Amino acid sequence: MGLLELTLIAVGLSMDAFAVAICKGLGMPKLIMRDAVLIALFFGVFQAVMPAVGWALGIQFQVHIARFDHWVAFGLLFVLGAKMIAETRHDDDDDGCRCYKLSIGELFALAVATSIDALAVGITFALLNVNIAYAVSFIGATTFILSFSGVLIGRAFGAKYKNAAQVFGGIILILIGVKILLEHLGVISF
Repeated sequence: MGLLELTLIAVGLSMDAFAVAICKGLGMPKLIMRDAVLIALFFGVFQAVMPAVGWALGIQFQVHIARFDHWVAFGLLFVLGAKMIAETRHDDDDDGCRCYKLSIGELFALAVATSIDALAVGITFALLNVNIAYAVSFIGATTFILSFSGVLIGRAFGAKYKNAAQVFGGIILILIGVKILLEHLGVISF
């Protein structure tokens, strides 16, 4: 997996965290830099840890599914991307944008919720023999930067970009899944 694909995956995985960070920024009465860093740190760390856990689980099963691993990778990425896009249709899950409060318990719950998809991507990484240390570091750093930016954007512009960010992330994950499948089937080569 090249740098371009890893960058696209990192950005795609970060979109949920980015959207929540926008909501948190929107609710801030004024920019609180300590909270912005804390939000970005929680999201970045969890987006790095979850693929590592998924990779550890996936590496255990790699031998058993090597013949159809490209289908598994495609399926996981397609489902995750479609789920992200479908979630934008629900109007009732914008309650994170209604008021500002920040607690460690809430940050923990939000970080876990926004990084579940990264667990499945970690399983895909095991199937594709990705350098996991590099990948999780890159994903964590990307999520940190995008989440921090999300707080700033939310504070400045509001939550009107939340759904667009999730759709963008979902499309990226689906396209990467299609690319992996087409490469393994010999339709394209990079």
